[in-house]
Amino acid sequence: MTGATIFGCQGLRLTPQEAAFFAEAQPWGFILFKRNVQDTAQLRALTDSLRAVVGRDAPIFMDQEGGTVQRLRPPLARNWPDASSQPGGARAVWLRHRLMAAELRAVGVDGNCAPVIDVGGPATHPFLLRRIWSRDPVRVIELAQAAAQGLLDGGVLPVIKHLPGHGAANADSHVDLARCPAPLASLKAHDFLPVQAMAGQAAGMTSHVIYDALDPETPATISPRVVSYLRTDLGFDGLLMTDDLNMEALGGSLAQRAERAVAAGCDVVLHCTGDLAEMQAVAGASGRLTGASVQRAQKAQNARGVPQPIDIDALAAEFDALT
Repeated sequence: MTGATIFGCQGLRLTPQEAAFFAEAQPWGFILFKRNVQDTAQLRALTDSLRAVVGRDAPIFMDQEGGTVQRLRPPLARNWPDASSQPGGARAVWLRHRLMAAELRAVGVDGNCAPVIDVGGPATHPFLLRRIWSRDPVRVIELAQAAAQGLLDGGVLPVIKHLPGHGAANADSHVDLARCPAPLASLKAHDFLPVQAMAGQAAGMTSHVIYDALDPETPATISPRVVSYLRTDLGFDGLLMTDDLNMEALGGSLAQRAERAVAAGCDVVLHCTGDLAEMQAVAGASGRLTGASVQRAQKAQNARGVPQPIDIDALAAEFDALT
């Protein structure tokens, strides 16, 4: 059985200890960072070895939003701008993500923790605001749908984030516990609209945010009430992965965080540092995919289609002309 986990690794190639652990733990997927990238040949060898140790075509993710959050850089990829400064409309955004998908697939990566579907607002932390398409939810929906389709057309699974919406929160959850004090009516009319519009996507990522209107005590990632609202009221039925368990917004040990996330209704937990002892604790606490999570995971895997042949140079030229 597949583990309810997505794990990182420490370096440019797998160590024997990592390989043995992954073979036993059978994480559903993997995630890679700048520390794992040297060049095309090295990265392709690493992604091949990750799949080889688990014996299947496991999804491999990166955070390749562009701008502030971009793991592949030249010469492996373009320097993409932050979403907030991307010129052009939906066609330009589709082109950007179709080209981005080609860059990712070339090195064996077939999942992208993007697009961000949060809506900007007066309380949005600057680190997140740069990564947001717009302060207008209708515009966010238009551009995020184009982004997701561009990735899908390139054979890359998009992961919409941060569910159910991080824009109205008041902090960067990498370093602090963010709180969203907005009333439910305001959230439904603004921040939650992109979630409803994109509820059919095959994968999404939680936010480590407390929503006072839904659960004033517990961050969304580990809140049964928030996950239930996301599923029932907002209609999201895709694979739900946590944001990184190592982020400072969550309290308790990593094992406790993993256990609480699964109990709240998350399908898989995300651990990014590649620390072997931490991964062992997380694997033990999160268990294996069961029940509806198995079907959601399969649907997400199946969303990684075979890219249709394209003229990369022509698409790049069109993107440059539009932007």
